[in-house]
Amino acid sequence: MAETAGPLALTDDRAKVAGDVIRAIAGDDARLRADQETAVAALCEAAARVLVVQATGWGKSAVYWAATAIRRAEGFGPTLVVSPLLSLMRDQVGAASRAGLRAATLNSNNIDEWSNIEHDIRSGAIDVLLVSPERLANPGFGRRVLDGLAGQIGLLVIDEAHAVSDWGHDFRPDYRRVSDVLQRLNPKTPVLATTATANSRVTDDVAKQLGESTLVLRGPLARSSLQLAVVDALSPLDRFAWVVDELPKLPGSGIVYTLTVADAQRLAAVVQEVHGRDVPVAAYTGQLEAGERENLEDALRANQLKALIATSALGMGYDKPDLGFVVHVGSPPSPVSYYQQVGRAGRGIDHAVVALLPSDADSGVWDYFATATIPVPENVQRLLRALEGYGPDQPASVPALEAETGLRRTRVELMLKQLAVDGVVDRVERGWVRTDVPWSFDAEHYDGIVSVRRREADIMRAYTRGDRCLMQLLQESLDDPSAEPCGRCSVCLGELPAPLVSRPDPETVATIVRLLRGEVHVLEPRKMWPGGAFGARGKIPPALSAEPGRIIVYADAPEWREVLSGAFNGSPSPDAVEALKAGAVAALSRWRGSWSGRPEVVVPLAAGGYPELTSAVADHVAGVGRLDRAELTVDRTGFTDDLSSAEEARVWRDGLQVDDATAQAVTARTVLLLVDATSSQWPVTVATAKLREAGAAAVLPLIIHKRP
Repeated sequence: MAETAGPLALTDDRAKVAGDVIRAIAGDDARLRADQETAVAALCEAAARVLVVQATGWGKSAVYWAATAIRRAEGFGPTLVVSPLLSLMRDQVGAASRAGLRAATLNSNNIDEWSNIEHDIRSGAIDVLLVSPERLANPGFGRRVLDGLAGQIGLLVIDEAHAVSDWGHDFRPDYRRVSDVLQRLNPKTPVLATTATANSRVTDDVAKQLGESTLVLRGPLARSSLQLAVVDALSPLDRFAWVVDELPKLPGSGIVYTLTVADAQRLAAVVQEVHGRDVPVAAYTGQLEAGERENLEDALRANQLKALIATSALGMGYDKPDLGFVVHVGSPPSPVSYYQQVGRAGRGIDHAVVALLPSDADSGVWDYFATATIPVPENVQRLLRALEGYGPDQPASVPALEAETGLRRTRVELMLKQLAVDGVVDRVERGWVRTDVPWSFDAEHYDGIVSVRRREADIMRAYTRGDRCLMQLLQESLDDPSAEPCGRCSVCLGELPAPLVSRPDPETVATIVRLLRGEVHVLEPRKMWPGGAFGARGKIPPALSAEPGRIIVYADAPEWREVLSGAFNGSPSPDAVEALKAGAVAALSRWRGSWSGRPEVVVPLAAGGYPELTSAVADHVAGVGRLDRAELTVDRTGFTDDLSSAEEARVWRDGLQVDDATAQAVTARTVLLLVDATSSQWPVTVATAKLREAGAAAVLPLIIHKRP
């Protein structure tokens, strides 16, 4: 790996082409910075490897547009840009057009255009092709496009290159498929990698993957337009109320980040309920269709929304130069990811407000993220055993592997991608197959990753405590040697900058509690048996299925936090029981207009092991609704917290019985199945099947607490 000793210069002809591009993108007075010119000049040479680590808004994309224009003018093939997000690719297509380049992207939103785009690529009509790392991993894309381009690519760009490194905050296994492209390339093809969020370890790792002669251009990461602040000592409910109170006062439009999809949806709903059209907001998560995400991005860019209330799905690549604020409801687990997200603000304006609202509850999310991507050896072996039954003529689909292993689909998909990186499995056009490469768990490597992530969490704790200048701490976490106190953050000032306040209005907090407890949470029934230890797999027959149910308390809902503590901590407290009784009646009242038939009998199921609470709520519901009561026979022998999906379903199948009296009570009637707590839904699914087998006409599940 090589650091530049001095700036490289462009020849006059190349400088003219690059200058035309920069002026077209950024205005008549725009000029290449010294490091930009150095990078462009290097990329004009054969076999160059360049890694640019610069702050958000520095102009990294201008480097590859200028280099592309020069290389195309000199007769080289198109540039291939590997980019992580659809929003980033859309912005880049527009920027390329302004630079006088014809760019195209192949993504799930333009499938109808793929054939024409692929034809234009082969004919040389396209200057830049943007693809996602997931597209690179698609065998069909490799066969149709990459094989033909392999010797023709004029420049390869790896955007957000920290995702190539599993030491980075946002490692994506599919990004490692970039190495396949590198191997297919003409050795003389230049390669550019760019990121704003790489510390020294990640920088070294990415540079090593690119090649020993990689030129690293690293600049200062301080952002003078950002005024950082921490609003500490807020409860989860206080944080929601703070956003409701402060959002109208914040400058311009911006982003409010949450740690979970549920929080994004709930906070957006609360703001909409309180402020209506006066403060327009929308929830933005990875669960939205690509077209809907695109519409929301455009609405924020056009200032039609005050804010998008978003998960990290809105991060890398979203470009709105006048974004006036970024608020985090909950602290990300890494200072690197936090720096990347706050970097959306203040790119084209002199001042933007950045506020972090931490909570003690954040640490649980951090612990999850620290280990979420680490493979569990037992699960990997289970997956590999399932793959042994498949071959090239009949590859395994993800749904088939999910059913055979009892592992969740998202977990199966992640493990397959990780195993593909190591060559242990291979993705073919109709699924996945096992290779001859053996697999072993590299405990030392993964222990190191977890250790790094936990150290990063400690840095975020120091940030939230305000141990020292906030910008300086972020810079130090990225190994920026220019780190120094900024003089404008809440630590340097000794107070919160206007218009931020330390506490929300108590009346707003009360309003939030009322609104959130009135939410409707639908429980969609499971549709497939788990296979594996359970035995049966495939679709659950309609005759054994539940109706869509309801949930009183979803996940770690802050408005129920004290109630959950009182209800599920030994003997339930009277106040908690009364609150849940009221919650059950309210849920049934809101549900009434959409159920298939009015419940006639209540059947409690203490799936979480709280029979006293479950019976109390069931008795109350039966009394209020004038419903009959019946009981299931429950044997929890063999139930532990570490069971696989299939094993848990088997335990419930063996442990639940419907006696003759209950069968008589439910026959030809609609049953309200009231469950205390579950995360997997298998007790609900299995109990429903047994009640339907006993003659119940329909089963309506009502869960007191749906655990995450």
